[in-house]
Parts: sequence; C-alpha cells; structure tokens
Amino acid sequence: EVQLVESGGGLVQAGGSLRLSCVASGFSVDDYAIGWFRQAPGKEREEVGCISSSDGSSDYAMSVKGRFTISSDNAKNTVYLQMNSLKPEDTAVYYCAAGCNTVVAGMLGWWGQGTQVTVSS
Repeated sequence: EVQLVESGGGLVQAGGSLRLSCVASGFSVDDYAIGWFRQAPGKEREEVGCISSSDGSSDYAMSVKGRFTISSDNAKNTVYLQMNSLKPEDTAVYYCAAGCNTVVAGMLGWWGQGTQVTVSS
C-alpha cells in the first residue's frame, strides 16, 4: 500500500523555522518526483516546491523561494521541507505527494494527510 505521512508542523512565530518530514512507504522516493503543496483556509491547494527523482534538483514557488529548501534521504525514504523566515501567509496545511504539480499528483493520487503549519505575527 502506498502511503505518505507528513509530520513536523506546529505553531511558530514569524521569522521562525520548521522542518517538515514526508515519510513514504509502498514506493521509493528516488523513483518519483516528490512535491510539497499547501492549502490555506478558503484557498485552493498550491504548489510549494518539488524535488526531482533524476538529479535531486529542486524548484520552488516564488512566494517561498530563498526561504524553503527541499531535501531527501533515500535511505530513510523521506523527503524534507526546511522552512525558514516563516511569514503569517505561510499558514496552511502542508502536504507531500508524488508529482511536482497538482495535475500529476492528482493523477497518481498519492497524497499524505497533511500537517498544519501556523505562523503567528
């Protein structure tokens, strides 16, 4: 069974940092591009960033570029999202999925349950 489990969310003050983890089972993260997404109240799910399965490179939404970093540990079958300089507008439920965009992720349907990140001003 394919499963993705996010963890590491919580309540932080603006300017603080969090590290989210995405542990995969049923498949290897080095075989798929793994994306991070978020959904704020009243908004559609948006792409945050993605790490490539081919060369390990990553890209990010402009709203988080320079503040967020994605990395992976294949031995642990885990992908991480390091979030620095957090802003209140980063408040959302964060999800990981196989695929770099909502189209591919939606096709595969491999999503985690999400972890809440709340940034206070």
